[in-house]
Amino acid sequence: MKIATAQQMGELDAYTLREEQISSIDLIERAAAAIAREIISRWDIAVPIVVFAGPGNNGGDALAVARLLIQSGYDVATYLINPSGKLSADCAINKKRLSDLAEVKFTEINTQFEPPVLTEQTIVVDGLFGTGLHNVLSGGFAALVKFINASPAQVVSIDMPSGLMAEDNSANVRAHIIRANYTFTFQLPKLSLLLADTQCFVGELKVLDIGLSASAIEAMETKYEMVNEDFIHTLLKSRDNFGHKGTFGHALLVSGKFGMAGAAILGAKSCLRCGAGKVTIHTPHLNNDILQIAVPEAVVSHDKHPEKITQAIPSDSFDALAIGPGIGTDGETALAFIEQVRHAKVPLLIDADGLNILAAHKGWLQQVPKQSIFTPHPLEMRRMGIRSETSFSTLDEALEMAARYQIYIILKGHHTAVCTPEGKAYFNTTGNDGMATAGSGDVLTGIILSFLAQQYAPLHACLLGVFLHGRAGDYAAMSQSQETMIASDIIDNLYKAFNSLKSIRADRRIIKPETISLKQ
Repeated sequence: MKIATAQQMGELDAYTLREEQISSIDLIERAAAAIAREIISRWDIAVPIVVFAGPGNNGGDALAVARLLIQSGYDVATYLINPSGKLSADCAINKKRLSDLAEVKFTEINTQFEPPVLTEQTIVVDGLFGTGLHNVLSGGFAALVKFINASPAQVVSIDMPSGLMAEDNSANVRAHIIRANYTFTFQLPKLSLLLADTQCFVGELKVLDIGLSASAIEAMETKYEMVNEDFIHTLLKSRDNFGHKGTFGHALLVSGKFGMAGAAILGAKSCLRCGAGKVTIHTPHLNNDILQIAVPEAVVSHDKHPEKITQAIPSDSFDALAIGPGIGTDGETALAFIEQVRHAKVPLLIDADGLNILAAHKGWLQQVPKQSIFTPHPLEMRRMGIRSETSFSTLDEALEMAARYQIYIILKGHHTAVCTPEGKAYFNTTGNDGMATAGSGDVLTGIILSFLAQQYAPLHACLLGVFLHGRAGDYAAMSQSQETMIASDIIDNLYKAFNSLKSIRADRRIIKPETISLKQ
């Protein structure tokens, strides 16, 4: 699913109006109906609802929602905040339509405002501003936002939490942004609804289809997309019925100084669980016994040093290489690392201490083979030179770095973003907070390494790996809880994640047979 900018949403609206030969008020009615249906499906008719509408088209949406809810029997009090005395044409139309209802509770605020009492039972519908907002809220609007945020009411935001810009909020005032419990956005997600430092304003996000032009959306070019299972299942290859372990790839994992064998165990297990035919772990000799016992299916290659990685090994006989988890940043290890990376002849993934070594030797980035994959968390990104304070700027710099070095950067987080050499970002839609636990990144490394060894293209390996990692984590959270989850639980639930994708693929392949006539 494409992620649209505010400008693109305006263009989509305009294109749809031309294509369907309808007016903008008709489109507002369509959007309002979608919001009203969502509210009706979630809350009983006895729940008191307070609607705050702004003077623009988002306010027009809110006024239409209020009317539809009243007509459905809800008790709705509506406040139109209009300090300038000017309304958009569609907002004015919906003001009249609402005012024409019998015994409607409607107040237009031009100067002083005595706010209503908002209780825990109240549902606030926030329709002050949408994607058209380009300036920080101030004055009375900012005061109203603070009042709503301080209340115990549940808040439903129409399209965007008021005060939140659709993309860059680096200059915004956080206290002047609605903290919604639910955000029902129209047709396509917007970037700021997915970023880490603006998640606190969004709450539960749902994208509502309001029938904007499908052809225009398909033709629309965007560098941001969301990845869901409807797309991901198409990337999963069928297994060769006549295959053997050599068919499914030989992966090399360079991991685990002495005392960090757990990183190697988690990476190797997840790699094998995702279909790799064979895994070799290159690690210090003192890790031998624990690895042989914990992962008997893996081959162990011993470094000449008993406690740390000090040598590179030829990669020619392998199908993919991952290096970094738990190797440390010792001087000898750093030299062995860059030698291994420089001479890599196969698809390469660098994680954890591998990234920390590159951060300490930034000139070595030039020696990383093109199409390699980096899997940093935010702190590792900062160590590598990205100093941005906001998620938007961090993403922007990561995209620039991916394009400059022609690599893939997987920005790990709630909506993990896969940044490509072409300058695109794909946001993941699986995973949960329980995955914020030690070793979770090592599991992801092993999963992606497995797909690389099985000859998946780097982009497909990244997208599949991130999605299945998160989906397995979601299954783990269901059977455990987010608080009790550990990284091994993700591995234990990988089979469920695979089966969920295979079931979708099987459903898509069902062909309804044609009617067979038995007439002579």
